[in-house]
Amino acid sequence: MNLLSLLHEKFGFETFREGQLDIIHSVLAKRDAFAVLPTGGGKSICFQLPALIEPGLTIVVSPLISLMNDQVRGLREIGIPAGCLHSGQSMTQKRQVFADLRSSRNYLLYLSPERVQKDGFSEWIKSQRINLFAIDEAHCVSKWGHDFREDYHRLKSLRDIRPDVPILALTATATPQVLADTSARLGLKNPDRHVHGFYRPNLYYQVESCADEDQKFRYVEEALRQNPSGRILIYCGTRKQSEQVSASLKKEFSDISYYHAGLSAEDRTQIQKKYDEGSIRILAATNAFGMGIDHPDVRLVVHFQMPANIESLYQEMGRAGRDQRPSTCLLLYSKKDKGLQSFFIQNSKGSPEDIRHRWRSLDAIVQFAEGGECRHGGILTYFRDANRVKACGHCDTCDPNSDRKVRVRFISAVTSKFLKKMSKMKKVEEDLTPLSREEELRAEILRNWRKNYADKNDIPAFMVFSNRTLRDLAVKVPKNAEELERVYGFGPHKVEHLGDLVLATLASG
Repeated sequence: MNLLSLLHEKFGFETFREGQLDIIHSVLAKRDAFAVLPTGGGKSICFQLPALIEPGLTIVVSPLISLMNDQVRGLREIGIPAGCLHSGQSMTQKRQVFADLRSSRNYLLYLSPERVQKDGFSEWIKSQRINLFAIDEAHCVSKWGHDFREDYHRLKSLRDIRPDVPILALTATATPQVLADTSARLGLKNPDRHVHGFYRPNLYYQVESCADEDQKFRYVEEALRQNPSGRILIYCGTRKQSEQVSASLKKEFSDISYYHAGLSAEDRTQIQKKYDEGSIRILAATNAFGMGIDHPDVRLVVHFQMPANIESLYQEMGRAGRDQRPSTCLLLYSKKDKGLQSFFIQNSKGSPEDIRHRWRSLDAIVQFAEGGECRHGGILTYFRDANRVKACGHCDTCDPNSDRKVRVRFISAVTSKFLKKMSKMKKVEEDLTPLSREEELRAEILRNWRKNYADKNDIPAFMVFSNRTLRDLAVKVPKNAEELERVYGFGPHKVEHLGDLVLATLASG
C-alpha cells in the first residue's frame, strides 16, 4: 500500500512531517535506526504506521503508564489493534490483551521497561513473530542523558534475546554523545541516524539576566499579562519555588496552581485534569510535570530558574506552540540558578566521569544563557540537526525589538516594591554599560573569530564562549595566559584549548 495513502486513511494526516518518511523507510528495510524528533514532532507515527504493513507484533517500550494508555486508546479509536501491559491492570485485563493479540493480524503492544525484565518474558518473546522493538524516550538508556533510568539501561536484553529483530530508538532530545552511548548500550548495528525538526519557527526564544527573584517575578507578571489566553507553564527548580511562585501570582491571576512530585498521586491527577480541562490555565511546576504532556495551545513557557542542561531546557520549551501558532519561551537566569544546580551536582552520587559530564552540561547551559549568536541556530547546531539556520529572525538576538519580547521597566526601589536590592541591580546594569568605540571594534573582531571557529568545528557559538565572556575580553584585553584566566568564563581548561588562539586574535586587532 502507498505509505501516504495509509497515513491519510488510518491517521487522517495529509502529509508526513519532516523526517518521518526517512525513519519509516529504515524500519521497513529492517535496519536499526535512531530517530531524534522534537517533542510533538510525530515520533509515534514512525513505528505505528509500519506496524500495519506486515503481519506480526510491534513491541513499544514506554516509560509512563499514562502515555501508554493514551496511545493505546487513540489507536483503538481508529481501528488499530493495540494493547499495553503494566502493573495497574488486573489479571483479567492482561489475559484480554493476550487474547486480542492472538486474534489480530497486526498488533502494537506497549510495555514498561520493567516488564521487559520480568521472569518468563524472554521465553515468550522468543516464540513471537516480532517485526520491531521501538524504544520510546531512548535517552533514558544513557547515563549521559538528562533522564537516565536503570531499567532502560538493561534494555539490551532485547537484542540478546532476539538479535534478528530491528530496533528503533526514539527521543526528543539527544546530543551526539547521548546518541552514541545509547546506540552502544542497546547494541544497535550500524543504525541509520535521523535527527530532524529541532527548528521551531513559531517560537520566540528570549533569555533575561536577572539580579534576583524580584526581577524574575516582574518578568513573569508581564509575560502573563502579554498572554491573556492559552495555557502557560512556569518551570521552577524546586518544589518550594513552584508553591511560592503560584502563591505570589495568585493575587492577580486566579487560574493558577502548582505541581510537583511531593504532592499525593490523587492531588497530581486532579491538578493535571484541571489543567487539561482549562479550569487551571497557568501552572507553576517542577520537571515532574513533563513527559507525556501534550497540549496544543501552550502560548508561553517560562523557566523561572535555569535547568541543569540544554536538553531539559529544550524539551520543556518544546511544549509551547504545538499548534504551530506564535508562542514565547522565556528563560530567566541569575547567578543563584547556577549555584542551585552546582549544589545538586555536589550532592549527587555517581562516578567521577558522571560528575564531570554534569559539570560540562551545566557550563554549556550557562554559556547559552549568557548569549552567543542566534538562539535557534545555537540549538540546532548543539543537537546536530540535519538542517541549520544562521539567523532565525525570531529570538532576542535576531529580533530584539519584537512585539513578542517580554519587556519590564525597572524604575527605582522607591517606586517598585520588588526592587529592594540595588547593589545587585548595579551589577546587572554594569553588564549593559556601552562599550567604547575601541572596545566595540575589538568585540566585533572577537565575534567574527568566534563565529568562524564555531562553524569550522560544528559547535554552537555559545560553546566557544558567551557574549559576557566576549565583552570581558574586549574590555580587559589580556596579554598572556595568566591575565586570560582573570577574564570571566576562562578557566584553566578553556585557557589550555583556546588561549593561544584568543590571544593571537586580540593581538592582531
